Amino acid sequence: MQFGVFTVGDVTVDPTTGREPTEHERIKAMVAIALKAEEVGLDVFAAGEHHNPPFVPSSPTTMLGHIAARTERLLLSTATTLITTNDPVKIAEDYAMLQHLSDGRVDLMMGRGNTGPVYPWFGKDIRAGIPLAIENYDLLHRLWREDVVDWKGKYRTPLQSFTSTPRPLDGVPPFVWHGSIRSPEIAEQAAYYGDGFFANHIFWPKEHTQRMVELYRQRYAHYGHGTADQAIVGLGGQVFMRRNSQAAVREFRPYFDNAPVYGHGPSLEEFTRETPLTVGSPQQVIDRTLGFREYVGDYQRQLFLMDHAGLPLKTVLEQLDLLGEEVVPVLRKEFAALSPAHVPEAPTHASLVAAAGGVKDSTVHAVDDVTGKAPEGATR
Repeated sequence: MQFGVFTVGDVTVDPTTGREPTEHERIKAMVAIALKAEEVGLDVFAAGEHHNPPFVPSSPTTMLGHIAARTERLLLSTATTLITTNDPVKIAEDYAMLQHLSDGRVDLMMGRGNTGPVYPWFGKDIRAGIPLAIENYDLLHRLWREDVVDWKGKYRTPLQSFTSTPRPLDGVPPFVWHGSIRSPEIAEQAAYYGDGFFANHIFWPKEHTQRMVELYRQRYAHYGHGTADQAIVGLGGQVFMRRNSQAAVREFRPYFDNAPVYGHGPSLEEFTRETPLTVGSPQQVIDRTLGFREYVGDYQRQLFLMDHAGLPLKTVLEQLDLLGEEVVPVLRKEFAALSPAHVPEAPTHASLVAAAGGVKDSTVHAVDDVTGKAPEGATR
């Protein structure tokens, strides 16, 4: 099972000091969090994609490429790649490039985001959100698996004899998770392709997450990818820890109350009771996280949000120390002991290459316009 952190990259005033970080400080802090995640033994760092204040991660590939150059083991992911408003051709090219630069340490989480105005900013209609997600991913899926693509759809210009470059590393595309909080159509899409389904498990009661994951598992089996309990599931979540639970609640309360996403609504106590948000001791986080298995089954990836709502970098790094030293080692041991042998591990580039029959050079060589032949010694 993979454990890691994700960030939405919000620039938020620290309610305890009144200070707001600059965009430069926030971007640098996100990099520091990724480096700390590798240092403390986590598996994954994921960055969101936003194109509006108060968020800064508008170019995930730029950030993840920089982090790839400064890490050795950390798996780099997106917490959302906007499949609805990004051109699937550019997604295919950008993330294949990142895959090469990171030596395969990359995957993606496709999603529609939670900012309605982003659609017209990129020339799209929010009323077509689900059809855009379906059509764009169908094209992306083909671009990574077919050397030459002829394609015609409703929402972008047609392609004729198009080759996306670079080709995926070792002939294997990055693994894709489809992320959704509320849309059963996205769970269906993930199941259809045999991809992963990531339930961002932050805002809703456990019964909602349970229904979404059950739908995905049932449809995964329906499409013949394996049994329902072999489907690839990931969960989000948010935690705040101190060794004393009362201290954790006391310190986190002003951040929760003023958070741009869920502040100014239900109380901290109501929110922690009705959603997976856990504020307390490391043992409370362990117990709560182990409990997720009771309603979603065995799953492959757990990501925590730890830098939201204006928390200073020093505090976030302290949280990562607790997560890496006291929480994740116990979770690894307990989840491994509970998981049946037939349930697959989280996908990695190495496991995907092995399943595909081994490494292959996927380079597509240009054909001479006059002779119609590839250069001597090259293959197409």
